[in-house]
Amino acid sequence: MHKTPSGSSLGPGGLDLTQTFFKPIYHAAPPSPTKRHTKISVIGTGNVGMAIAQTILTQDFVEELALVDAKADKLRGEMLDLQHAAAFLPRTKILASVDYTVTAGSDLCIVTAGARQIAGESRLNLLQRNLSLFKAIIPPLVKYSPDCILLIVANPVDILTYVAWKLSGLPSNRVIGSGTNLDSSRFRFLLADHLDVNAQDVQAYIVGEHGDSSVALWSSISVGGVPILSFLEKQQIAYEKETLESIHKEVVDSAYEVISLKGYTSWAIGYSAANLARSILRDQRKIHPVSVLAKGFYGIDGGDVFLSLPAQLGRGGVLGVTNIHLNQEESHRLRNSAKTILEVQSQLGI
Repeated sequence: MHKTPSGSSLGPGGLDLTQTFFKPIYHAAPPSPTKRHTKISVIGTGNVGMAIAQTILTQDFVEELALVDAKADKLRGEMLDLQHAAAFLPRTKILASVDYTVTAGSDLCIVTAGARQIAGESRLNLLQRNLSLFKAIIPPLVKYSPDCILLIVANPVDILTYVAWKLSGLPSNRVIGSGTNLDSSRFRFLLADHLDVNAQDVQAYIVGEHGDSSVALWSSISVGGVPILSFLEKQQIAYEKETLESIHKEVVDSAYEVISLKGYTSWAIGYSAANLARSILRDQRKIHPVSVLAKGFYGIDGGDVFLSLPAQLGRGGVLGVTNIHLNQEESHRLRNSAKTILEVQSQLGI
């Protein structure tokens, strides 16, 4: 497939006219070799992949963006469509190819490509097809970008993050799943809506599996620095546990609702993944609930399992997991969530 960079070469035969157009100033030195050139590759240009790419482009923290997909015509169309918006966006070199060489030198590789479930297909069969797909994606990414961080967005994200870790041979801190980062954002939105406050003032996490066995950490929720449940108890204000459970259920069901209404989810996961990319590449050291190797945390044992825990992210990937307090019920649910993932994972044979 023809690869068009978003650079300029206007002369005959693609001659670069930059040196004719611009005259260097006297006593100038070449650019510093320590200057950071940030590159992200997005694998899969479906609705989710393009939402992530578009959001990254608007946030001005990357110099080069590479897109990879198996569908050459669609891929080139998406690349051109983004390039044509250059006058409205921060300057970013945009490349696209079906060949993984285009990803060479990436700081971060975001994998959105995944097989879709066929009607009547078992979850295990779907996972086996995704395993085959990842065997064709992960090794070449690591081959051309051995120092990269992998961010897995394809679902089921926790198991596929484990698959990516095993196939890549990378240290566990450099393989991350988008996990419940978006679930937690939905959780914060719903709580903010109930309390009529700004969602940014709500501190709340969903942890565990990105799915039905996820765990809402009610005991640690705070608004404006005030722990909500302990505040209600001190004020002797009654609340019903069923109300709390209904909010969590709404979080779990929200993606299904969006899919039933528009056919897919894209924008929220696009912002979520771009938010994670920014925290990593800008070394923000922010706390995000993402899928990490959870063995040894909160009594989780029985094997290597990836699930979401509040983790600090930076240029090194996962810098650490926060020692957040979980009550007895939350710890029990989190361990059950890990068991749910491990049971399916054990059938993959990797």
